Amino acid sequence: MLMEGRIRLRAPIQRVWEAILDPSTLLSCIPGAESIERLDDRTYECVVRQKVGPISARFKFKNVIKKVEPPFHIEIEGEGEDLGKAGHFVQRSVVDLRELSADEVEVSYRTDVEIVGKLAMFGDWIMKVKARKVEEEFTRALQERLSSLG
Repeated sequence: MLMEGRIRLRAPIQRVWEAILDPSTLLSCIPGAESIERLDDRTYECVVRQKVGPISARFKFKNVIKKVEPPFHIEIEGEGEDLGKAGHFVQRSVVDLRELSADEVEVSYRTDVEIVGKLAMFGDWIMKVKARKVEEEFTRALQERLSSLG
């Protein structure tokens, strides 16, 4: 399943870059995030709870930064599973930041996710609707966080 999108944030590019790599910022902004721990410079371990259709899932996964070009480009690969055994997934993401002005940044992303198990029965359409809702909540929370940082 391929998911793509663009969001605009009102903040300098360096502040946005630092925020999207900061575990405490991500924890406070990602809907359903229970824990995000940086294991080393390139590896994050996460636990996130989400509800998709009638299934509630609690995912534990690792994301590894494969390529980084601060403050403009990052490539991430991750793998994890629902702790309740509703599914397993592998994902690859590319995130690009583009400075629109001194205080505005466009963040574009492209994520390819392969899902197996009960969660796969919902198909791309329902999963994309859920992803879009999470993106909207994340964007709103991240913008509030960036605004509070000055």
